[in-house]
Amino acid sequence: MKLSLSALTISHFRSHRMARISVDPRPVAIFGPNGAGKTNILEAVSLFSPGRGLRRSSAEDMTRRPEALGWKISGVLTSLRQVHEIDIISEAGGARQVRIDGKAAAQVALGRVGRVLWLIPAMDRLWIEGAEGRRRFLDRMTLSFEPGHADLSLAYEKAMRERNRLLKDMVRDPAWYGALEAQMAQAGAAIHANRLATLAELHSAQQDAQTAFPTADLELVHADAPLPPSEDDLRTALAEGRKRDLAAGRTLIGPHRADLIGTYAAKDVPARDCSTGEQKALLVSLILANARALAQSFGAPPLLLLDEVAAHLDADRRAALYDEIVALGAQAWMTGTDRNLFDALGARAQYLNVTEANGASKVEAVT
Repeated sequence: MKLSLSALTISHFRSHRMARISVDPRPVAIFGPNGAGKTNILEAVSLFSPGRGLRRSSAEDMTRRPEALGWKISGVLTSLRQVHEIDIISEAGGARQVRIDGKAAAQVALGRVGRVLWLIPAMDRLWIEGAEGRRRFLDRMTLSFEPGHADLSLAYEKAMRERNRLLKDMVRDPAWYGALEAQMAQAGAAIHANRLATLAELHSAQQDAQTAFPTADLELVHADAPLPPSEDDLRTALAEGRKRDLAAGRTLIGPHRADLIGTYAAKDVPARDCSTGEQKALLVSLILANARALAQSFGAPPLLLLDEVAAHLDADRRAALYDEIVALGAQAWMTGTDRNLFDALGARAQYLNVTEANGASKVEAVT
């Protein structure tokens, strides 16, 4: 079964004044000069999943300038033999509104009708920068398996902000902390369980795959001390850690202190110490593993958004990537500056040429 967009309309979004794109379930190769608006198309597709999209921008930042009228993205999504009409709207910079089949819906509902994964150049430094980016990377993968993970994260963050406010105000009365810590423990334990389940899915998908990309061994670690194994244990640890947390002015235990450690399995080398090309190959491997696992658990491979995917991949690796995407049956939306970067795809893909004229992007289907 397939998951694919057959129609995409982008109105007053970023550099696009109006773009109407019709495609079939094959991969979509988007090419054109830098700054023409290729990545903006991928960002629009990324909004068909919960969250803030691949750039993590506000709705106001996505609106086309100088008009600043607001924007609208519409798509026809085929998912598990069902067809959904989806509209995502921001009026004059306001919060996004989602409609699925003509009915208002919460963002989390997007994760129930479809799945979207992406790999963008900003992620190339994932292994050598801070833990926050790796947590976000893991949580995006976790969200692809469990759409409710987003709500758990929001509940945990909200309760933790309130607890941190009490800590900064040097509140010592235990009565103020009990309810917040119970909420944090409940959500935090579920977040941790979801992350571990995701790592297990990725491990299995990598072990069973015939792939040209290296296997990445992944480990979830926590700063200072391991995360308590259960909700009750986490609640107890939060209560017992108040004195230390008061001194620090913030919460020092919980899933927000997690880090994702990657290792190039065949070489037993930490991902952070690998070459730039090896780090890119490990990321590609994980995205493909995530997609394979979703094809099993969700019933169809996800939409894949691969921005400037050819960067740091030689011709053989590019061809191998395309072969795996086609074999998986995923509709991958890929960008590159030159059409010849996609030569190995041939007729297995469809092609869009993006150019810029008079301050607006123009999208043309080409053969």
